[in-house]
Amino acid sequence: MNKEFIKRLTEIVEANLANEAFGPDELVREAGMSHSNLNRKLKTISNQNTSQFIREIRLKKAKELLLNEDLTVAEISYRVGFGSPTYFNKCFREYFGVAPGELRKHDPEHRAQEILTKIRQIKSNKTKILVGLVILLIVLIPISVFITNKISVSKETIKEKSIALLPFKYLSLESEKQYLADGTMDAILVHLSKIKDLRVVSRTSVEQYRKTDKTSKTIGRELDVEYVLEGSFEMTGDQVRLILQLIKTSDDSHVWSDIYDRDWKDIFSIQSEVAEAVASRLKALITPEEQQLIRKTPTSNLTAYDYFIKGKNELERNEFSIKGDTIALKNAKLHFQKALELDSTFALAYTGLAAVYYRKYHWKAFLSENFMDSVLILANKALTYDPQCAEAYYFRAQIFSETSKSSEALKEIDKAIQFNPNDWKAYYLRSSIFEMFQDNVGAISNLHEAVLRNRGTGLPYFLAEFSYKLSNFGFPDLGKKYSQQVLELDGDSARNLDRIAWAEYSVGNFEKAYHLAKISYKRDSIMDSPLSLYCAMTGRCEEAYTLQKMHFERLKKSGEIDLFAPLDIGYCLWQTGRAKEAEFYINEQIKYELGSIKLGRLNSIQRYSHFDLAGMYVLLGNKEKAYSYLDEVIKNKAFPLWWIILFKYDPRFNLIRQEHRFQMILKNVDAKYQAERVLVGKWLAEQGML
Repeated sequence: MNKEFIKRLTEIVEANLANEAFGPDELVREAGMSHSNLNRKLKTISNQNTSQFIREIRLKKAKELLLNEDLTVAEISYRVGFGSPTYFNKCFREYFGVAPGELRKHDPEHRAQEILTKIRQIKSNKTKILVGLVILLIVLIPISVFITNKISVSKETIKEKSIALLPFKYLSLESEKQYLADGTMDAILVHLSKIKDLRVVSRTSVEQYRKTDKTSKTIGRELDVEYVLEGSFEMTGDQVRLILQLIKTSDDSHVWSDIYDRDWKDIFSIQSEVAEAVASRLKALITPEEQQLIRKTPTSNLTAYDYFIKGKNELERNEFSIKGDTIALKNAKLHFQKALELDSTFALAYTGLAAVYYRKYHWKAFLSENFMDSVLILANKALTYDPQCAEAYYFRAQIFSETSKSSEALKEIDKAIQFNPNDWKAYYLRSSIFEMFQDNVGAISNLHEAVLRNRGTGLPYFLAEFSYKLSNFGFPDLGKKYSQQVLELDGDSARNLDRIAWAEYSVGNFEKAYHLAKISYKRDSIMDSPLSLYCAMTGRCEEAYTLQKMHFERLKKSGEIDLFAPLDIGYCLWQTGRAKEAEFYINEQIKYELGSIKLGRLNSIQRYSHFDLAGMYVLLGNKEKAYSYLDEVIKNKAFPLWWIILFKYDPRFNLIRQEHRFQMILKNVDAKYQAERVLVGKWLAEQGML
């Protein structure tokens, strides 16, 4: 019976072998069992958990392919569901004790030795010796060539292929058309990003080198890439000249260069030709599906394309702001609308509009029934004209993730990454989605993928978040290492001090968090700051009240909301004896949180809303209702350290903190935190980060 059970599970895994996203959740679903039952049964039969079982099948199939198929190591790694040849190589070595390339090396050597043994057994007459030597040469020369080739290929595939495209220099006199050079560079970058065998850093990563005297070697080190592509763009009338050179950053050597003299109407074929030529020089594997995506023409109308480039350039200026520059968003909207007037089937113009509406109306519509419907409609429209539009799947995933449709969100973001495996935004969103599932290893690993691909102005933000997550799962020393990198990259700016303050708060250093945030606030008092939270946690209620009241009133005038401002104001009023005035803000917060739960908004998915409701009902003297919401909170599968901090120190719970029921809840939360810490530690060890 156990054999049948293992056979059935094996067949399920093998049927999904090439699907990188197929993991324990998918196996549980297809096997029709719960996580605990499947893990328990596998532990009894083979002393493995579900992840180990899936990985073993992948690795055994990889070994079979290595010995029987003439495929590169990279090709095999993707066929068995590993997204990174480097990581595949590491896992293979750990399991079999030998690297994939070395396995092939040993196999032909073994066969050569057998031949040598047989030759030595031949009788020692001259004729047979001569025959034997001839046979030996005939056999060993091809084997030697085979071994050499395979070692060379395996080393190449193990080493990650990575590239950055530097901003193209615009050489024409019409400076207002710089956007054409930027758009051409961006299109080539997007094409290269569709190749899974490459790591391509984002456009925002290279913007800092638009006017630089840094060498390619320095840029390569700063961006952590093997190659950079430099170019110049010139346009005279309808004629375009594109001059390109590919440089290896380790030694500043020129690997490839070419000049493209074409008519502007051929711009799409130029972009795809360049991408394929560069990928070829990097020896990147391009699948037929990827080639089809690279060669796809986005629109048949060049004027529509011109407007699209203008709109995208406006959006690029505000990539890290949800609200964005209102003038830039207005301009972007007009450009995308003009593009669609000229070509109503232009999928990317629809997703450009979706980006505008998301940034402009996100918080204003947060608690509305039709939250971001316009974004969803635009994404769906894009997919009717291009079913492989990665950007459309990204926006569908974004909206689903914020409306309690986590499973649908994960499917959509996986499609986005399938069609653009180098989009840092997609990995960042997938990190958030995994966090909703309380899969913190998935959250951290996908955040890490975003860090690898965005090395520009957003890098300090990502590193700070990475540091925060590591500290929150019990690895504060490693977290501090990344915090230090943040300071080295971006200095002690207001936003960095805020990030570090939050990291200190999340491990219980409230006074340190307060003083760092205070310095930050003095430098930039307009920036939304959690200073009021640190004031409340350190007993500075009057200061917290003043800060949040100003913030709350400012947001009301703009028509936006801050989900936590009424909570902080209400608590501070209650703490200073103004209970009647406090009730207004507490009830306002209750309205926000109940609305979030009803509509399935992001803050309710992991039960932040439930925790806040519990705290407010403690203040209002309704302990039973408070405990009912806390009972919902502990349904979470996992808890980072900041949850422990809240349970232990949030002053709203002072009245019940020593009660047995509350202490049992805290014990439950702590046990889940400790279990998750073990899983995160295992992943960090696998990555060589511990």
